[in-house]
Amino acid sequence: MAKFSLSNTMAGTPQAIAAAYKTLWDITAATGATTLRRAFIYHVQFGAADAPAASDGPIVWKIDRQTTLGTRTAATPAPLDPVDAAALITAGVNTTAEPTVTTATQLLEMPLNQRSTYQWIAKDGGELIVPATNTTGLGGRGKSAVYTGTANAGVHFFE
Repeated sequence: MAKFSLSNTMAGTPQAIAAAYKTLWDITAATGATTLRRAFIYHVQFGAADAPAASDGPIVWKIDRQTTLGTRTAATPAPLDPVDAAALITAGVNTTAEPTVTTATQLLEMPLNQRSTYQWIAKDGGELIVPATNTTGLGGRGKSAVYTGTANAGVHFFE
């Protein structure tokens, strides 16, 4: 079982957080002779990357299921063990046009003060699962009514 890391700092230009959700990273399955597979997310982190807004308010972080890809910068997940082969799951970061999200199946939602960085670590067996369905996956998103800077977000997963 190969483990990988992905962050929105790996490629593209971070997008400003706004009043509507902005996807910072996503991982999805892709159809291919040997590539269509599930992924299991076991660690996520979110945090503001710029100076806090004067009206110190929250950023709401979410992980949602998505059924289509947005316009994103492709990113290559880094293997945590350098002897592992490349990930077969596809990844994107810093979305400029949002994917189709299934909001009724949000998996995590964390409203936090903009000065907070948050980590979620799954208990064994409690990982978030990316299904083996073409262009379907999970995305890490954030929104805020007051914070308009950029944010950093990362995820660790295994295939």
